[in-house]
Amino acid sequence: MKLDKIPTIKGATHSTKRLGRGEGSGHGKTSGKGHKGQKARSGGGIPVGFEGGQMPLYRKLPRRGFNNFNFRKHFQTVNVGELEKIQGDVVNRDCLLKAGLIRDNDEAIKLLGDGEISKKLSVHVDRASASAIKKIEAVGGKVILAVATETATEAERASKTEVGAEAEADTDSAPAADAEDASENA
Repeated sequence: MKLDKIPTIKGATHSTKRLGRGEGSGHGKTSGKGHKGQKARSGGGIPVGFEGGQMPLYRKLPRRGFNNFNFRKHFQTVNVGELEKIQGDVVNRDCLLKAGLIRDNDEAIKLLGDGEISKKLSVHVDRASASAIKKIEAVGGKVILAVATETATEAERASKTEVGAEAEADTDSAPAADAEDASENA
C-alpha cells in the first residue's frame, strides 16, 4: 500500500480554509484574526500557562509524588491468534521476527490471549497473560516464560546480603576471641 493510494473516508477530509480572498468569502481582510494585537501578528501568540508575567500556577504548586513513566518496562505484544502464521511447533524470538510479528529490538515479548489457536505449540516468551496460557494449554501446547532479569538481580542481592551477614558474624566473633587471648596472657 502506498500513501497516495489510501482511500479517503467520507467526512474525514475537508477543503482548506482559504484566507484573505475577499470579504465575500467570510475570511477576507484580517483573515479571522481580528484587529491588531499580539495574537494577530505572524508568529504571535502566548505560550500555554503564561499569565502575563505573574508567577504561573504550575510554578507556584509544589512537585510531589513519583511517576514511573521513565522507568516503565516496554513489551512487544503478540496475540495467540497470530501464532497460526508460524511454521513449526516451537515459537521463540527468532520465529516471531521472521514472521514479522515483532521488531528486532531489545524489548521483552508478551503473549496476549486475543484470537484462537489450533496448533500444538511450545511458546518461549518473557510474559504471558492467563487467557493466552489457558488457550495454548487447551490445545496441548505449553508456554515457557523467560526468567525475568529483575528476579535474577533480586536473587543476587539476597545472596550478597547473606554473604555480608556471614562476614559480619565472623568479624563480631573475632574481637571476642582476641579478648579471651588477652585475658589468658595476662
